[in-house]
Amino acid sequence: MKGTSVEASAPARAPDELAQRYSSVRAQTLALVAPLSAEDCALQSMPEASPAKWHLGHTTWFFETFVLERAERGFRAHRPEFRVLFNSYYVGVGERHPRPERGLLSRPTLEEVRAYRRQVDERMLELLCGGTALPADTLALVELGLQHEQQHQELILTDLKHLLSRNPLLPVYRERPAEAPSAWASKATWRAFPEGIRRIGHEGRGFSFDNERPQHRELVGAFEIVERLVTNGEYVAFIEDGGYERPELWLSEGWDARTAHGWRGPLYWQGERELFTLAGLARLDPDEPVVHVSYYEADAYARWAGARLPTEAEWEAAAGSGVLESATREGTFLESGRYHPAPGGGFLGDAWVWTASAYSPYPGFRPAAGAVGEYNGKFMVNQYVLRGGSCATPREHIRATYRNFFPAGARWQFSGIRLARTPT
Repeated sequence: MKGTSVEASAPARAPDELAQRYSSVRAQTLALVAPLSAEDCALQSMPEASPAKWHLGHTTWFFETFVLERAERGFRAHRPEFRVLFNSYYVGVGERHPRPERGLLSRPTLEEVRAYRRQVDERMLELLCGGTALPADTLALVELGLQHEQQHQELILTDLKHLLSRNPLLPVYRERPAEAPSAWASKATWRAFPEGIRRIGHEGRGFSFDNERPQHRELVGAFEIVERLVTNGEYVAFIEDGGYERPELWLSEGWDARTAHGWRGPLYWQGERELFTLAGLARLDPDEPVVHVSYYEADAYARWAGARLPTEAEWEAAAGSGVLESATREGTFLESGRYHPAPGGGFLGDAWVWTASAYSPYPGFRPAAGAVGEYNGKFMVNQYVLRGGSCATPREHIRATYRNFFPAGARWQFSGIRLARTPT
């Protein structure tokens, strides 16, 4: 494909190492959908979500379109019509099937999409292991494709959770593993950070997305931040104090959204005592972090608590300080078997944290040339930044500089709340 290039964020992996990583990441995606039926994989519960079958096809389309089309000798598309069906938002590539209608794609079948994955996998591994030297930018595109697929692994879980929640049977995706009781301090402890010039953004070693770069210096005023996330029990107190009935706590757009959608609590709560999880219906644990709240709800809660949401620079300064303990667990999110935030948690992992920062470019930001430059930059409007990763985020993506972003009303991601305040 002409005009497709990507700036490497780190030294490229050797082709044989990249081939092993390719096989591992692709197998992990299949493991996520293994418990699902063909019907599970075909349905779309809302315009913002996508069927698992489409995720399987789109992540394969990425490698066929951005890697094989430019690097494979004698390239031929697996099926030319897939170029439109599985294109998401890359206008530079061509036409796209409407996002709200992905659930109408009864054809290709799930098995045909799996066959597409197998064929592209064979070609990708032949390219990587064929003994021909590959340019650095091609290897960088493969790594970008793998990081992109890992983002879609998280989306498979969050989109599936929304889908299953709409089924009156409230099906179980995977049973929750047995866990020992967690010993942690339930008290909300504030940690103070002095004013200072901080280095914000990715330093360049290891992979990063373009929206994490370039690293730059930023003056961050003195602030305080809570070491743990807001809990279900604390959020129940907000509700019981009329949090959803008091317009003075809400931004105007937030109050309009709360009224239009009839919000009376976080998404997936069944009253104030139960909630839907990927392990089915569960009792509400007051010590677990509250999740599936919008920016509007997070902001209203912070106002009610006499605090505010942190800016993303404050969050990154605290997360990268080495002072606050990380909750990031060993292994990948798939190996852990846990798709729900744990009590206590820490500064990284368990739930994404809404920040008060609009999603915008860092000083000196430069998107990649060509269609892959559409990956992040064109979404830098009308969105807020979330930080920290969640229980559904691949472990490799949980780093202090990672910038997630969603519209203020989004609730189907594992989005939670961490309080901050300015010292008086």
